[in-house]
Amino acid sequence: MAVPISSAYNYFLDLQSRIVKRLEDAGGDTFQTDHWKREEGGGGISRLVENGKLLERAGVLFSHVQGKTLPPSASAHRPELAGRAWEAMGVSLVLHPRNPYIPTTHMNVRVFVARAPDNSNEDDIFWFGGGLDLTPYYPFEEDARHFHQICANALAPFGPDKYPAYKTWCDQYFYLKHRKETRGIGGIFFDDLSENGFENSFALVQSVGNCFLDAYMPIVEKRRHMEYGEHERDFQAYRRGRYVEFNLVFDRGTLFGLQSGGRTESILLSMPPLATWRYNWSPEPGTPEAKLAEFLTPREWI
Repeated sequence: MAVPISSAYNYFLDLQSRIVKRLEDAGGDTFQTDHWKREEGGGGISRLVENGKLLERAGVLFSHVQGKTLPPSASAHRPELAGRAWEAMGVSLVLHPRNPYIPTTHMNVRVFVARAPDNSNEDDIFWFGGGLDLTPYYPFEEDARHFHQICANALAPFGPDKYPAYKTWCDQYFYLKHRKETRGIGGIFFDDLSENGFENSFALVQSVGNCFLDAYMPIVEKRRHMEYGEHERDFQAYRRGRYVEFNLVFDRGTLFGLQSGGRTESILLSMPPLATWRYNWSPEPGTPEAKLAEFLTPREWI
C-alpha cells in the first residue's frame, strides 16, 4: 500500500508560515526566505533571521527530500529498510534569542516514508516523529511548568500515557552523556510513530506542531524586556557551547542530514551564532548562573 503524504505536505508548509508570521509580529525581525533544491531529489524553504532584534539567529525550515538508498545512520536503526527509496518531510526550527533570559527552543515535526520496491507485494513503511524542548540559560520554574503543561495538553486527546512517555523520551534523548546533564528542561520527543495508522499518527503530529506557539511565545513576552549586560551574555555564550556539543555529537537529525547528503547550510542553521568553551569552569555557588544546574536533571514539572 502506498502512503499518501500530500496532506502532510500542505500542513507542514502552513505550519512554517504561521510560526514565521507570529515571530515577525512579536519581535520586528524580518525572516529571509531561501528556496533550495537537492540534486538527488526534493528541496525546501529555509526561513531565517541573522542578527535580529529579538532573535539573534533563527531558522524555521521546511524540507521535502528524497533519496534512492538510506544512509547508514537510518539503515542501522531500521535494517529492514536497507535498499529502499525514501522520502522525508517536515518542519524543524531552532530559535536563539538575543536576550539571555529568553530560552533557546527547538521544535521538529516530520514524516519519513520508505517506499516499497517496484513490482513487489510489500507495503510502504512510514513513521512520524517530532517534539519540542526548551533550553533556558536563566531558568524560571513557572516557565518550565507552562511549557510542559502545554505539551501535556496537546497530547491528552491521544491517551494519558503519551505525555509521560514522550516526556521521559525527551529527557533521555536530549542528554549529554559526557556532561551528565540534560540539554535544558526538556519537553516531549517521539519517533517511529505509526502503530495506529497514518491518519491517527498524523493527527498527533499536528497537535504537537500546533502547540508550539502557545508553549513558547508567552515565555518570550514575559522575559523579553528583562535587562541584561555583558555578564549575562557571556554566560549565555558559554551555555550555548553545550547546545553545539549535543547537536554535533548526539543528534540523529543532524547525523542523518549530513550522511544523506543534505543541505549543510540548513542543517547547521541550528547552531548558535556565538558560543564559547572554557577549561574546567563552573559558576560561583549561590549565583543565578549556578542555579541552572538544579534544572539540568530530569524532574516532574506538572
